[in-house]
Amino acid sequence: MRVATSMLYQQGLASIQGQQSSLMQVQQQLGTGKRIVTPSDDPVGATRALGVSQSIAVNDQYTATRTQATNMLGLESNALQSVVTTVQNIQGLLVQAGNGTLNDSDRASLATSLQAQYNQLLGLANSDNGNGQYLFAGYQSGSAPFTQGAGGGIQYNGDTGQQLLQVDVSRQMAAGDSGSSLFMSVQPSAGYVVQAGATNTGTGVFSALAVTNPSDPLYGHSMLINFQNNATTGALEYTVTDETVQPPAAVGSPVGYTPGSAIQVGGVSFTLSGTPAAGDTLTLAPAQQSGTNVFSSLSQIIQALKTPVGSAADQANLSNALSTGSTKITNALDNVLTVQTSVGSRIQELTTLNDVGTNRNLNYTTTLSSLEDLDYASAISQYYQYQTALQAAQQSFVKIQGMNLFKYVQG
Repeated sequence: MRVATSMLYQQGLASIQGQQSSLMQVQQQLGTGKRIVTPSDDPVGATRALGVSQSIAVNDQYTATRTQATNMLGLESNALQSVVTTVQNIQGLLVQAGNGTLNDSDRASLATSLQAQYNQLLGLANSDNGNGQYLFAGYQSGSAPFTQGAGGGIQYNGDTGQQLLQVDVSRQMAAGDSGSSLFMSVQPSAGYVVQAGATNTGTGVFSALAVTNPSDPLYGHSMLINFQNNATTGALEYTVTDETVQPPAAVGSPVGYTPGSAIQVGGVSFTLSGTPAAGDTLTLAPAQQSGTNVFSSLSQIIQALKTPVGSAADQANLSNALSTGSTKITNALDNVLTVQTSVGSRIQELTTLNDVGTNRNLNYTTTLSSLEDLDYASAISQYYQYQTALQAAQQSFVKIQGMNLFKYVQG
């Protein structure tokens, strides 16, 4: 077989180029620290590595969202703690206001203190995140949720929306709560509220209410108790009207009134002392139907404390107003505490999800490392192997170049 000189050159050159290519690939791997420099190095591994990298990016996004949610809920939690402290201060002032030895001046002073707490509570209800976004405005976070209306009362300008953040693969979480759910709502378990009529002129004072039979058919209904004199005997009696049905219907027959006796209706009971006047009324209704605006409740208490007490009837009206107001404030506090507990639970859940996300990210990183990262010991060994082979190929090519018969011919 005839071997041409050009063929020897081509083979030598091909060998050198092949060794150079292998050496350059190992050099790139050593320089990047990656086993897969281009997809062609390992198509299957490159595809799997791309999928894992995308999973890491998504997991990182969940982590960022959880950080955002934690910050938002942290701000809300701080504000709610201040709200709780303020409402507890209000409760303390109401206890002082119930002291029968106080005079008009003392009560006016307490009203001033309650007004300061009212203003502080209003400021907390309009808390923002420091960037002009109000915490309790729902989706209307660009403007203050609570403002004073034309009639002097506080009105809510926000909505009931809650910003939901995708904090994990299958978990959306509310990153805030609306002002209506905080300051204008009560819990379903709040029970009943008793209120005296605004025009009452008697001395009847009601006590705390107790639930005696929650299975009563009328339990949960709104009741109106009217006092009047019996047309025949002139004795004081009262009738109960179910205000929930339409039209309102009387419940049973008129009942004679005895001071200090218990009034039982609709599965609840309370005691009424003193002597109501004919025409006086009491409203007995579930808390959800008795006015849930904490600012309105507090305003009514302040007004009652500012009203001079000049008679036994005035004292009865004050005592009833304080009793009703205290019940409403307690219901408001229970509602805030419930929301505060919910916020704390969400923050705790975010901490757990962060731990899960960290472990997930570690698994992803380990998998990606096994697919992409370079085995330096093996790569360095290959590097020297290819370098030696390249040097051998270069030296062989030089020797092949020197193979020429003409240099052996004598001139």
